Amino acid sequence: MPLKNRTGNSGNALPPRPSLSYIALAWLGSCLAIASVAILGQYSGQPWVLGSFGASCVLLFGFPDAVFSQPRNLIIGHVLCSLIGLSFLKFLGPDWWSMALAVGTALAAMLATRTVHPPAGSNPVIIFIAYPDWTFVLYPTLAGALVLLLVSQCFLRLTRKVTAVHVKSDQPGKVQPR
Repeated sequence: MPLKNRTGNSGNALPPRPSLSYIALAWLGSCLAIASVAILGQYSGQPWVLGSFGASCVLLFGFPDAVFSQPRNLIIGHVLCSLIGLSFLKFLGPDWWSMALAVGTALAAMLATRTVHPPAGSNPVIIFIAYPDWTFVLYPTLAGALVLLLVSQCFLRLTRKVTAVHVKSDQPGKVQPR
């Protein structure tokens, strides 16, 4: 089956390619955000990096206006999913079924609280792999998410006029010229 300029079976055309300046700024912002949490972790002796933070950067810098990229979704989504993952690991044990229930419950909780941040949905899986203690909610989850938020907000305020396109939050997936 040849590759087409279509997504899935929906028949929708792919969105227009962002400008090179937009791509370069998204790259730079992501680099700075991950560098910030990594440096803080290195010098503090605390873990500040979480595997799902790379995907958070995709949203924060690639689609900053999307609902999933908003501060409330970033912070609450990550903390809620880590709390759920830790609770299932500690109270139900490290079995495959408790990990599956943790991921499903994390999704349901984000949907119910209107704090969906897709990268945070991987936090329970990360927790089941790493077996951390309860401090995981503070370091790296909350501390790292706050650093990502701070870096992204500062960076976007400085670069907002340079970007050529953005994603309207009321029309996910629709790229509109600015």
